[in-house]
Amino acid sequence: MATTRLDRVRVARVALDLLNETGLDGLTLRAIAKELDVKAPALYWHFKDKQALLDEMATEMLRRMTADLGDIPDDGWEAALTSAMRTLRRHLLRYRDGAKVYSGTRFTDTSYAAPMEDWLRRLTSAGFTPGAAARAWLTAYSYTIGHVIEEQAMGPRPDEDEGGYDLAARAERLKDFPLAAAAGDELFRSYDQGFEAGLAAVMAGIGATLRGAPGA
Repeated sequence: MATTRLDRVRVARVALDLLNETGLDGLTLRAIAKELDVKAPALYWHFKDKQALLDEMATEMLRRMTADLGDIPDDGWEAALTSAMRTLRRHLLRYRDGAKVYSGTRFTDTSYAAPMEDWLRRLTSAGFTPGAAARAWLTAYSYTIGHVIEEQAMGPRPDEDEGGYDLAARAERLKDFPLAAAAGDELFRSYDQGFEAGLAAVMAGIGATLRGAPGA
C-alpha cells in the first residue's frame, strides 16, 4: 500500500510540473506517461481516469499548501481567515489552470482534516456556531476559488510576461455603454488589489451576517 501511494504521488507531482506547459485541457495521461518514461496503460493501475488523477493532484497541492501555511495569525478570526485565503490563492496561481484543477475534486486522503479542524475551532472560539463557522469558511473559500478561476482565464499565463484580456478591444466593443466599458480596468487589471478588495468585502459580510447570529 505504501508503494502504491508513493507511486500515485509521484505521478501527481509530474502532472503538476507539466500543467504550466500544457494547461488542463492539454494534460493527458499519455503526456504524463511519456514524462515518466512508461506506457500510458501503466498509469491506469493507479488512476481509473483523468478525474482520479485530478483528485490526487489537488491533494498534492493541498499538502504543499498546508506545509506553507506557517503560523496562524493570533490577531482575530478575520486576520487568520484572510491569511488562509491569501495562501490558497498564492498556491493556485503557481500552476496554470490551478484553480480549475483544485475545484470540484475529492481529496484522496485526510490531510485536509487537521487544518480544517483548526480553522473551524478558531472560528467557533470567536463566536461562530459550528454551522456558521463552516459557512464562513466555505464562503471565503468559494470567493477565492472563483476569483482565481477568472483571473487565470482572463489574465496572462504564468509563463508569459504580457498578455491577458484585450481591454482596448473590449472598450471599443462597448463604446455605447460607457460604464460597462470603464469597468474593464477594475475587472481585468490589478488582480492583486481586486482580490484584496473583494476579500475584505467578504470578511465584512461574514462578520455581519454569520458571527453571533441567532440560529446561524
